[in-house]
Amino acid sequence: MYYIEVEQGVKIFVEDVDPGPGSMPILFIHGWPVNHRMFEYQWNILPKYGYRCIGLDLRGFGKSDRPWSGYDYDRLAADVHAVVTALHLNPFILTGFSIGGAIAIRYMSRYAGYGVCKLALISAAAPRFSQSPDYPYGLPAQEINMLINQTYRDRPQMLVEFGEKFFYSKITASFRDWFQDLGLAASGYGTIQALVSLRDEDLRPDLNRIAVRTGLFHGVHDQIVPFASAEALRKGIPQSELYRFERSGHGVFYDELEAFNEAYVHFLRG
Repeated sequence: MYYIEVEQGVKIFVEDVDPGPGSMPILFIHGWPVNHRMFEYQWNILPKYGYRCIGLDLRGFGKSDRPWSGYDYDRLAADVHAVVTALHLNPFILTGFSIGGAIAIRYMSRYAGYGVCKLALISAAAPRFSQSPDYPYGLPAQEINMLINQTYRDRPQMLVEFGEKFFYSKITASFRDWFQDLGLAASGYGTIQALVSLRDEDLRPDLNRIAVRTGLFHGVHDQIVPFASAEALRKGIPQSELYRFERSGHGVFYDELEAFNEAYVHFLRG
């Protein structure tokens, strides 16, 4: 575990689980509004297959620094690039969940996919998170604005209500409380500003710049990023393949834990 300075006065927290020489690095970018610990149930097994698991906390989230600014996709992708260069990751596999998937796409576009040999996008909040006149698949902007306003007034309750839409399968109260605690570890203003970026950013021009094999993992019951968004990514990313999960919502990594892990490892090793 260590901190990497990504710009003057801003350090990003990184956890690095390395099973030994010759292991292939995977860099994980977490979703909104949690942190890298969301991947616990993947990290439990991946080192057994020879994968080095590296998780960063985005600025404003988890144990990373909490600057007031820098929550647009360009800056967040620059933070990822700073971590990649500091750790000399080349080659590595890039994995992003939800907003992490969006940031991964921007990284691929802005930095020509530097070092990335394979890309995994899990429930990615892309190519847009919000609806627009020419993109009908995302959430209505008004619904996102309601989340923003609720975060200003009562962030814990926002997390409770958001969490109720996150998983399709039944989860235990203990798991629900743990997952909510991941969201509470973030800064309030970082949570808000990242949500503004989710509402306003558009990744459609970035998609055809992705030149590596890409796995898209998405649940058909996703209430946060509709499955149609994954189909739009499949059409827009040249070397992509879509893994469809029939009994999963947004939290596909846990809804069908065994099936997801099996498909993900198959993609990694294929």
